[in-house]
Amino acid sequence: MRTEDLIGDLATELRPVRRLPSPAAQAALWLGLAVVVIAIAVALHGLRHDLAARMLLPHEVAQWLASVATGVAAAFAAAMLARPDRNWRWALLPLPPLLAWGLSLGWGCLADLARMGPEALTLGTSWGCLRFIILLGAPLTALQLWLLRHAGPLRPMPVLLLGGLASAALCSAGLSLFHHLDAAVMVLLWHGGATAVLVLLGWLLGRPLLLRAPRLP
Repeated sequence: MRTEDLIGDLATELRPVRRLPSPAAQAALWLGLAVVVIAIAVALHGLRHDLAARMLLPHEVAQWLASVATGVAAAFAAAMLARPDRNWRWALLPLPPLLAWGLSLGWGCLADLARMGPEALTLGTSWGCLRFIILLGAPLTALQLWLLRHAGPLRPMPVLLLGGLASAALCSAGLSLFHHLDAAVMVLLWHGGATAVLVLLGWLLGRPLLLRAPRLP
């Protein structure tokens, strides 16, 4: 076969390739949907009656802002790592707000200890926290992994972990708007535990999606 004929045969089989949205656009789309879903949940439950008073406490404001920043940074980092031409260092983007989130919780524990005494260290159960973050965060994680499903042959593990972290962090921030947990140590236990569970679930359940073999035409 002549080269010209071969090129002609290949050209006739070409199909237009749909250009992917930019990582920023993908992250913004997911964040917008996440805000809508969480806002609906908050509207159904109603804002907590002491929200204004709690938000006057510096550690409460720092904790809420840090959880939101962690979710936004993790979502953007996941979208960046799903592209082959982006540096792996984008995975480090959520670390500063995640560290700030942990430090704000520690700050809250110390503030509660000074305000409430040993009672601040009393641990109780709050299955509502765990249920809300996991049940609401799981579909958000699945949605994000579907948007980033083209990341399969690239860096699936960081994308999976960051997707779960983004969902859990935003759900934790949403939960704080209507759920009453006055002791920071309880927030650390239940919100942190639910975040860890959701990240693990995202990693385990998302592997078949992002590690599947690509389909040949």
